[in-house]
Amino acid sequence: MRVSICAVGRLRAGPHKELIDDYLARYQRTGRPLGLGPAQVIEVEDRKGGGIAAETALIRRALPPGAPTCILDERGKRLDSPGFAQQLAKWRDQGRADVALIIGGADGIDPALRKEADFSLSLGAMVWPHMLVRVMLAEQLYRAATILAGGPYHRN
Repeated sequence: MRVSICAVGRLRAGPHKELIDDYLARYQRTGRPLGLGPAQVIEVEDRKGGGIAAETALIRRALPPGAPTCILDERGKRLDSPGFAQQLAKWRDQGRADVALIIGGADGIDPALRKEADFSLSLGAMVWPHMLVRVMLAEQLYRAATILAGGPYHRN
């Protein structure tokens, strides 16, 4: 099952990008035997200043056809790491070829897109910078793969 992290904004070279690339590479190595991966980051950027509506249109165009969508939103469901792993396994076991994890921009997620999403995930009650959310999500993908593989990375 391919994973697309659809994110508003461009990430330049630097420590965030290095961490994301590292965790996604680990995820792909660990997840491949489990039917998980590859993972990619799809970046969209509204250069015309159209705001959240323009960002939403760009996100919709970037989504893999037929993929269940999961938005990252502080109002979403709070899962622990094993719960997130089970959600990924559920999509995989349903025969989904793709899943899209959506990270909004500075103004968040359009309410219409939030309503359309198949799943809404919260990384906690705090609001996180969207660039840091990418790192946290990439790490959780790797952690989920290790949980499903029975590896030692995740310790309770």
